[in-house]
Amino acid sequence: MATNEWPKQGPASYFPSIEKKYGKSIAQWQKIITKCGKEKHMEIVNYLKSEHEMGHGHANALVLWTLQGNKAK
Repeated sequence: MATNEWPKQGPASYFPSIEKKYGKSIAQWQKIITKCGKEKHMEIVNYLKSEHEMGHGHANALVLWTLQGNKAK
């Protein structure tokens, strides 16, 4: 899904900002999440915040969307 195609509401509405601010696509972030060795929502959020200096809102949106089974193209 291209950056301009993300929904305007919900967790995915943060994705254009995440891609721009942190320089990785959502698909790349999802790979990081699946390989981080964490399973619980807040463990993954805290991992992204501590290891990748991601803000809480961005990390939370990305983890929520990913754990719901969504996949970026």
